[in-house]
Amino acid sequence: MKKTYTVVGDIKMFGNKKIVVVMPAYNAAQTLHQTYDEVMAQQIVDQVIVVDDASCDETVRIAKTLPNTILRTHPQNQGYGATQKTCYKLALQQGADIIIMVHPDYQYTPKLIPAMASLIGNDLYSCVLASRILGGYALKGEMPLWRYIANRFLTFVENILTGAKLSEYHTGYRAFSRQLLQQLPLQANSDDFVFDNQMLLQILWFDHIIAEVSCPTKYSAEVSSINFWRCIKYGFGCLRTALIFRLVKMHLAKSKLFPKSLSYKKPKMRSP
Repeated sequence: MKKTYTVVGDIKMFGNKKIVVVMPAYNAAQTLHQTYDEVMAQQIVDQVIVVDDASCDETVRIAKTLPNTILRTHPQNQGYGATQKTCYKLALQQGADIIIMVHPDYQYTPKLIPAMASLIGNDLYSCVLASRILGGYALKGEMPLWRYIANRFLTFVENILTGAKLSEYHTGYRAFSRQLLQQLPLQANSDDFVFDNQMLLQILWFDHIIAEVSCPTKYSAEVSSINFWRCIKYGFGCLRTALIFRLVKMHLAKSKLFPKSLSYKKPKMRSP
């Protein structure tokens, strides 16, 4: 399908919306350039933002060589969640209308960027997830069996507690509208890995529909991952977040993660 653009200065606009890809990076030197090249090969991304969380390898050096890329470094390791907070803050400052998070470890194919962007750009959804579960790609991509079982269990429990019907809550490949990111109380979230889960439950809390597209994935020696014990911590964090969600929904608890109302006015849609 032929892609159309509106050119404004040096910036490409897709559907009159600026698309920014954010990459939270930590020791991603082996795969960063490959991921970037495939992101830009989609021909609709206007800008890339790399936030390096105090990597010990050549991630920063490589990121500095990438065209149309903004690099921000954390002087000390702050955590995956904190890195995402920086990513989204920078993307909004750059005037992004559609923000897509792509991990620079090349676990997820950037070839889904046009599909995810179009769902948001055409005002169908404000959040789109690339699911490894739809289509059975997780095990085909050699996801470790114990991770797959944990994913299915956590998703089952979270769907019961939230009332949603997502195929998974744990993918790191996500797209958001500007208006959605401005609405979420992201600073209340953890700086660790459970940030991902808290963010999705906040989206559900504010009654947004989350769309999903099927995503092939692959695991390899180059793919970064958290160790077993941090996965256990993450799992309990997900369950705790979902339980808090349900208790607040039932007016049995209060949480800054799920406020009764916004402390500021919901931003108006930007005109093209």
